[in-house]
Amino acid sequence: FTTSFSPSLPLQTVWGFDDGTGTRSPGPTYQAFYGKPQLTRNINSLPSITEKNNTGFGMASVTTHLHNAHNPSESDGNPCDFYTNGHFCDQYYPNVLAGFNSTNAPNGDINEALGTLWYHDHRVDFTSQNTYKGLVGFYCLFNQLDTGDETTGFRLPSFPQFDIPLTFADKVFDPDTGQLVFDLFNLDGILGDKFLVNGTIQPFFQVSPRRYRFRLLDTGPSRFYEFFLTGNVGGTGSPTTNPFFLIGTDGNLIPVPIQVNSVRIGPAERVDVVIDFTNFAGQTLYLENRLNQINGQGPVAVDSQLFAQNEPVNTECTQVLGPTTPAIRAAGAGDLVMQFRVTGPKVKDNSLPPSRQKFYSLPTTTDAPRVVRTFKFDRLNGQWSINGQFMDCNTFRFTVQQNSSEHWLLTNLTGDWTHPVHIHLEEHQILNRNRAAPTVPTDKGRKDVTQLHPNERVELFFRFRDWLGKYPIHCHNVVHEDHAMMALWHVEPTGDNVLVP
Repeated sequence: FTTSFSPSLPLQTVWGFDDGTGTRSPGPTYQAFYGKPQLTRNINSLPSITEKNNTGFGMASVTTHLHNAHNPSESDGNPCDFYTNGHFCDQYYPNVLAGFNSTNAPNGDINEALGTLWYHDHRVDFTSQNTYKGLVGFYCLFNQLDTGDETTGFRLPSFPQFDIPLTFADKVFDPDTGQLVFDLFNLDGILGDKFLVNGTIQPFFQVSPRRYRFRLLDTGPSRFYEFFLTGNVGGTGSPTTNPFFLIGTDGNLIPVPIQVNSVRIGPAERVDVVIDFTNFAGQTLYLENRLNQINGQGPVAVDSQLFAQNEPVNTECTQVLGPTTPAIRAAGAGDLVMQFRVTGPKVKDNSLPPSRQKFYSLPTTTDAPRVVRTFKFDRLNGQWSINGQFMDCNTFRFTVQQNSSEHWLLTNLTGDWTHPVHIHLEEHQILNRNRAAPTVPTDKGRKDVTQLHPNERVELFFRFRDWLGKYPIHCHNVVHEDHAMMALWHVEPTGDNVLVP
């Protein structure tokens, strides 16, 4: 379908989802509930690759992954379970808590309740092109505590009026034609020259002077963000940095909200934040990316003269990478990705202030692991590998034993590269980075994507329970994933003891 990203660009032909109310990208936001299963039929109506409107990239062969739902293998949207146009796939999303059939039977563990999920195409070798072309969307999951109604449960801002999913993507446009392009020869990672939020380049959002919940999703393909809430841009005096509250990491609410000056996310990561606009009536604020990234390697260190001058950096949220620190640009000198105009009418706010809220507890990580496995993320002959091997749909590297705990050691041997590593099926908790306990707030919650920084060793805790079948581990810099930093594994009643799969 055709859409407009900006009045300054021509109409673009992209791919999207049509739920009967029109085709769009991002696709429709699902509002789902624990205890209410969902059956989704995804029909592939994309043009064949030989048709003229393919626009030069993308494979009209798809598989839709609900990232990172606790779903059975056949409904996971496995990269190898793709189907061509003219066919469909029925996927069953049971919307059940982890542990319902094992450790926490019969109802599962409420402390592992998920909230912010997303779906995207996951076709092996073509995930980067197909998601870049538009096949993404949100899936918001609620229960009796995270209700979507600010008068009940945790009393978070009500969905959808004041609970807003935001998809971030950066894209490249041909300087001559203005058309969306994708560099098929780039194996390192693609950085765009324009920033899109929910399919629009640098949009504004009119808000009322009250609290809002925002679900921030980095769809990639390769960019990391460090978001600040910046005020007084272009006004008298210096731009300001305004604090807000982190309430969730990836799909999970954290035990207690944390006040921060910034949050960093990599491809496929999510954060939930609460921004209180009460005292900003009539003002204009920006969601500003101040992270300096110049290529697909990830955040980089630069000469100290480019560092923010007299700008307080949230040391809790700025990860130190070895002897250097990634550059955080000065307030107002970054990418003004989205504008908030606090000019909406004054409305009642029944949500609780984050300082008075408490959410789920973290599950224990003290269970002894049945096995400790090591995964080396590296480069091999110009392509990306895990333990010296490329992705192969016909090879399963190892078998996890159902109802067991494991530790996985992720190691990064690629020098200056950062890999956002995603593991399907179960959430994990970070035990340590280079044998030191996590200090960054977004590392302390439950995760399904972990940033693996240069020369780093990260130890993860997993508990595998309810489902059997095949699942992948991969880098979610989707260019790396497609070339070919991914591996398949099984969950079975009996596991193996392969230490380096």
